[in-house]
Amino acid sequence: MAIDTTSSVPDALDTPRLSTRDKLVLFVLCAAQFMVALDFSVLNVALPVLGADLGMSPSALQWAVTAFALPSGGFLLLFGRIGDLYGRRKLFLIGLALFGAASLLATFAWDPASFLAGRALQGLGAAAIVPTGMSLLTTTFPEGPARDRALGISGTLLSLGFTVGMVAGGTLTDTFGWRSTMGLLSVFALIVLPLAPGLLPESRTPDRPRLDVPGAITVTGGLLSLIYALSTAADHGFGRTDVIVTLIAGLLLLAAFVKIESRTAQPLVSLPMLRRRTVAWGNIGGLVTFSMMSTVVFVLTLYLQEVLHLSAFETGLVFGVQGVLSAVAGTYAPRVIGRFGPRRTLVGSLVGQGTLIAALLGLDTGSWSVWLATAAVSLASMCHLGAIISYGITVTSGVPDEEQGLATGLVTSTQQVGITVGIPLLGVLATTSDDLLSGVHTVLALDTVIVLAAAVLVATGLRVRSGAVEAEPVGAR
Repeated sequence: MAIDTTSSVPDALDTPRLSTRDKLVLFVLCAAQFMVALDFSVLNVALPVLGADLGMSPSALQWAVTAFALPSGGFLLLFGRIGDLYGRRKLFLIGLALFGAASLLATFAWDPASFLAGRALQGLGAAAIVPTGMSLLTTTFPEGPARDRALGISGTLLSLGFTVGMVAGGTLTDTFGWRSTMGLLSVFALIVLPLAPGLLPESRTPDRPRLDVPGAITVTGGLLSLIYALSTAADHGFGRTDVIVTLIAGLLLLAAFVKIESRTAQPLVSLPMLRRRTVAWGNIGGLVTFSMMSTVVFVLTLYLQEVLHLSAFETGLVFGVQGVLSAVAGTYAPRVIGRFGPRRTLVGSLVGQGTLIAALLGLDTGSWSVWLATAAVSLASMCHLGAIISYGITVTSGVPDEEQGLATGLVTSTQQVGITVGIPLLGVLATTSDDLLSGVHTVLALDTVIVLAAAVLVATGLRVRSGAVEAEPVGAR
């Protein structure tokens, strides 16, 4: 099966008209995705103040991030499939309500245990919101220009939410205290939740296959173990016993999951879907663009504050420019994809991202480096945004509606794992280096090589014939 990316170019170049109801549906779904993206970064700047207020030691502060990342990444695939089977709208609303309540708990936390409980419940709510929200988007908007535009807006807000969180976190903490960062998330939930029931259509698979319980247990356990290992390694390195044990356990559980899925009549993950070129290579491109860009943001934050001695607010302004240009890129990405197709856009975006990261190797201790950092990371983020949108379209194109929850679950799992894996694998090289600037250069050089190598691999894997992107299994002729 092949997906033609050229015959529909004229239509794709026309901005699709959305009805008022479509716009409201898109607002609800994108606001929820933006809220979750905001949660990834809004608390980062507030961690030292939070720790002093709640009596959390510096080593315990990592759990403010890990407590959210574990359930949000570990339960994505499972909740995506549950939404397919029992109702995506229903699970989306449950996730919203849980996220809002958990944000209130974190806002009014009275000790570390109550705060971390709130963060964990936020992560569980996010695991329900993200895959079902994406599934509702792809089933509401038909494949073509309308869906491309919707995914473009969603991808833009996903990237913008992460950046806005970094800027807003410092501003809110300095002005109102760290609790206001969690309060902001509860306000988002309270705005979206009343609107969603009357706007969102219910959707599920037409039949009711049995839930693959062994597959659900192994994939959830594997992802939980892997995310814990990588999150902990980011702060303590890979030498700790718990990191080694959970890393090995995660890999073994994921291997067992693949074995179970190959023998199950009604699998949680369809292995034939994973053998589609678009799904396999699209997700590889997504994993690389997320993991490597999150690493760049991490090491640049260290560089700007520790080497150039910028304040947290000034550092936030640098990433604020990045966010604005990412938003601009998001408005044009669907047109670029309509003109060149998602495969070419994905590959071109990876090449652009890698090349601009390479430009950051020119950073030194001079004050002019602020301008180089701002320009290069902002332009790289524009390419990154193009890669996000095009990989999402690539993976979900041609997938039946009854499997959209699975496809978008894979997309969002790739996002979560990508955000989680990059910093511990590469960022630790900067934090453990005797010379921070030298460590930053090492990370940026490796980042560049990985992104450009991925671009070559994805270009090779997503072969085109007569302007068509291949969608048949990887092993097909």
